[in-house]
Amino acid sequence: MKILTVLGARPQFIKAAPVSRVLRENHTELIIHTGQHYDSNMSDIFFEELNIPKPDYYLGVGSGNHGKQTGEMLAKIEEIVLKEEPDFVMVYGDTNSTLAGALVAAKLHVPVIHIEAGLRSFNKKMPEEVNRIMTDHVSEFLFCPTQTAIDNLTNENITHNVFNIGDVMYDAVLYNKGLAAEKSEILKEHGLSEKGYHLITIHRAENTDDIHHMKNILDAFSKIEEVKVWPIHPRTKHKLESYGLDLSSVPNLKVIDPVGYLDMLTLEANALKIVTDSGGVQKEAYFMKVPCVTVREQTEWVETLEEDANILVGTDVEKLLAAVEKKVNPSYKEAFGDGKAAEKIVELIKG
Repeated sequence: MKILTVLGARPQFIKAAPVSRVLRENHTELIIHTGQHYDSNMSDIFFEELNIPKPDYYLGVGSGNHGKQTGEMLAKIEEIVLKEEPDFVMVYGDTNSTLAGALVAAKLHVPVIHIEAGLRSFNKKMPEEVNRIMTDHVSEFLFCPTQTAIDNLTNENITHNVFNIGDVMYDAVLYNKGLAAEKSEILKEHGLSEKGYHLITIHRAENTDDIHHMKNILDAFSKIEEVKVWPIHPRTKHKLESYGLDLSSVPNLKVIDPVGYLDMLTLEANALKIVTDSGGVQKEAYFMKVPCVTVREQTEWVETLEEDANILVGTDVEKLLAAVEKKVNPSYKEAFGDGKAAEKIVELIKG
């Protein structure tokens, strides 16, 4: 088979690594990197650490409004699909890169493989939700990470070639966590001790595009006494600067540049708690058995909410503080498969 894989953002690089490793044993894969994440700390380092082959095509689209960004991707991906004539186009998750790859393939009658299909937050104000729904409805193979995702698709009358294969991010964590423990020096570099800090990641537009949300989040962080480590997303940093919000006023806050995958796994594994609005980080927290506080009103990953493994708080200051301070001891069930999703995907595509 000849597979054309479309990637554009950090979580997609992580998800693609185990699948590419298995796929390339017997098949041809070409990678398009749209450039949606173009900062080297958000992109290049993941290809290096995860041993993902270098992209065959780099589109350099960069950031921008949704219409402009997606439109540029559509035009450039279409040229490549017409040239390469792949058997399938493979997309991951819910970014604009995902939607662009899926739409191009569907219009050119190339079957779409959607990995991480069936997720729903039921909030269409989130651009990711729109991307997920549209991608699922044009896909030929839909690989779901959980039974909840299967149920969501069934409710939308999508039942053909739908499979619960577990979560490819779990594959990646199992494969790399030992390597991270062995190689990462991130704790030493920043003077951090095991279970001596909270880890923060904030980047979702629903938070960063709202000054009141960001003020509430920083207000809550100011009242958390423990050390807080924040590998800050470039877009989040730019938004805070545009709002005139000063992170230096938050006590015990270490703001650091974005980190690579192995360093991120190390920061997650050794945190007291993780405070995030990222879907991927919610799952990684669950895989690492570290309690999570999610700064959103909904989550696609409802499995993580059992036994307070993950607590939804929105941007309410008091809820956020209470969740960070709450003593929890979740059991962390095997809700995301057995770590062999990549093998199942390749076997099912082969037919």
